[in-house]
Amino acid sequence: MSHFDLVVIGSGPSGRSAAIQAGKLKRRVLVVDRKDRLGGVSVHTGTIPSKTLRETVLNLSGWRERSFYGRAYRVKDDIEAQDLKARLHMTLDYEVDVLEHQFNRNHVDTMMGMARFVDPHTIEVATEAGDVSTVTADRFLIATGTKTYRPDYVPFNGTTVVDSDEFLELGQIPRSLTVVGAGVIGVEYATMFSALDVRVTLIEPRESFLDFIDQQTIREFTHQIRENGVDLRLGSEIRKIEDMGEHVEVTMANGRHVRSEMLLFAAGRMGATAKLNLDKVGLETDHRGRLSVDRKSYQTAVPHIYATGDVIGHPSLASTSIQQGRVAACHALEVPTLQESPWFPYGIYSVPEISTCGMSEEEMQEREIPYEVGIARFRETSRGHIMGLEHGMLKMLFSLKTRRVLGVQIVGEGATELIHIAQAVLNLKGTVDYFVQNTFNYPTLAEAYKIAGLDAFNRMPIPEEFKVKRAKKTAKPK
Repeated sequence: MSHFDLVVIGSGPSGRSAAIQAGKLKRRVLVVDRKDRLGGVSVHTGTIPSKTLRETVLNLSGWRERSFYGRAYRVKDDIEAQDLKARLHMTLDYEVDVLEHQFNRNHVDTMMGMARFVDPHTIEVATEAGDVSTVTADRFLIATGTKTYRPDYVPFNGTTVVDSDEFLELGQIPRSLTVVGAGVIGVEYATMFSALDVRVTLIEPRESFLDFIDQQTIREFTHQIRENGVDLRLGSEIRKIEDMGEHVEVTMANGRHVRSEMLLFAAGRMGATAKLNLDKVGLETDHRGRLSVDRKSYQTAVPHIYATGDVIGHPSLASTSIQQGRVAACHALEVPTLQESPWFPYGIYSVPEISTCGMSEEEMQEREIPYEVGIARFRETSRGHIMGLEHGMLKMLFSLKTRRVLGVQIVGEGATELIHIAQAVLNLKGTVDYFVQNTFNYPTLAEAYKIAGLDAFNRMPIPEEFKVKRAKKTAKPK
């Protein structure tokens, strides 16, 4: 039996971050992962694979150059599944190698196997070979992430009816694809394959999708993906999904049928907690297998057990998970640290990208904050012309009372990179004046901040200190 200061269950973004932080504090730390390779869902089936696939699709399809050379332009004429997977596997191997090196450098121990609690300070780790090891620790961090939601009415077969994990192993690129679920994962894969000229139908039973995003931004995004060929079906529930052999058929409540060569079911994920024996430590999960925590320390209801990452629910981002892991490790090991910033960027790696930080226009209205809006179109920038961008929008929201920037939404090329300028200004409590006073490199897409800032500034009351003071004219003596 081995004893550790901290045992981390899961090696995804939050588990990795927590373990490395504990290692840097010179504590004895162990990472347990059920897979035979480190990295978790993020490296093997989630964040890294999907973003690598997106970049490969955009490069091989010549998507970014089509405004200049026409919609028929291709970098590679016949793109096959193997072309997509080759780059994917190279990237994943590199990610695992970097992670293993980081663990070795920071003296983090690892153990591969399925962990389950025996009592509040003891876990058993069972390997696929049948060996069982017992480990004790002062503190535990649950960072097991999520698994795909697979309802009984979907006839999954691993080839033509798949979930988002199986989708990465596709044997060939289908001519047509139905995606069920217009959440982040569904939208990303639907728009990626549309860029490959696959006929894509995206089905969402609700009347709207991505509701946490500013609605003007969503309308702009919806217009673009429909123009790119995505058939978006909103507001009709699915009655039946049938595997017909040569095709998959979806029957909808409104009487319509959707037929395609492949179906991707991407309607939700479940916390991967079922096999942890949480009842042995007095912890319960919600109906989606997620744990509740104190959002400042990431402690669960059992003080020496912490949880971070997707297993605690929203926002379920790799970026926020990394921060959560660091904060949780420091709190668990009683080391002071800086807390997370209140505003974080949200990125959706669709085609086109969406990224937001701060409040949406709907939130501003709900809170009854008087505001002004500044908008810039990428086609209005010189860099946009050079890149051949026909679409793309940057939107900023400013308080009329304080002049502070309170929200930024971007849809278009490079949105997930550009958003960090807004994040910095927002967290540093900057105002519209920052964007007016400061110079941006020219030509760049970042110049859109200047344009949007001026757009709002020119409609806002001018502060007294900015007004030009002129000496009053005195009457001439008669």
